[in-house]
Amino acid sequence: MFTGIIEVLGQVKEVEINGTNKTFWIQSPLSSEFKVDQSIAHNGVCLTVEEIRGDSHRVTAVQETLEKTALNQWREGFFVNIERSLLPSSRLDGHFVQGHVDTIGICEKIEDKKGSWEFTFSFSENFAPLVIEKGSISLNGTSLTVYNVGKNTFSVAIIPYTYEHTILQYLKESEQVNLEFDMVGKYIVRNLSLKN
Repeated sequence: MFTGIIEVLGQVKEVEINGTNKTFWIQSPLSSEFKVDQSIAHNGVCLTVEEIRGDSHRVTAVQETLEKTALNQWREGFFVNIERSLLPSSRLDGHFVQGHVDTIGICEKIEDKKGSWEFTFSFSENFAPLVIEKGSISLNGTSLTVYNVGKNTFSVAIIPYTYEHTILQYLKESEQVNLEFDMVGKYIVRNLSLKN
């Protein structure tokens, strides 16, 4: 379980293809503190640390993960949002994030608001019931509040601190992002669908 509050940025140093899997070596300021078998959120995707070497750690994404997330676009030099799992004693400054990406979104527009940035994203209409005005979303692992919600679009406002401390600063229009919708909303929609 995570909060969507990004701790550090990592950088992809090496990508290996192993059958239908991809293995990534990620360099980050926290890598040396990780432990093998620890669950770490990488752009909102919960991946298991397999090996640690100095300031880098290794993770593997299986075919299912590669098909459901934007990890296929990772390449050497790519920056990644990193967050360690939530401790029972931690403050919940974001919202509950599982690290289980629901779908991929597309960055449609980035607008500089002279003090903040507005990002607009599109996503599959299948997930429309899970996006509500002023609701929470995990976008590449970052806990954000959505607004201007349309049938298959939403916007988020990004303050300078979030822009500078997440990979949003590197995001370009038409690029893919990982989306995880609010867990409570998913349970409600599931419950209603079973009653119908």
